[in-house]
Amino acid sequence: MTVAIISVIVIFILSAIFTLWLAGKSDREYRKSSKKNTINLTLIYVVTIGLSLVALAVYIRWYS
Repeated sequence: MTVAIISVIVIFILSAIFTLWLAGKSDREYRKSSKKNTINLTLIYVVTIGLSLVALAVYIRWYS
């Protein structure tokens, strides 16, 4: 049991260190790619919400 607890603590500490280490690296194209990703995700959400509202309206109209 003690070995398992120590293993979990060591893995937690190593994962925190490596996460912070990787997060510290910057990407030169980050702003451009993040802007593009934000626009793409927004369009996906708009289309999905729109289709969901249409599906809900059809359901309410035909099955209520």
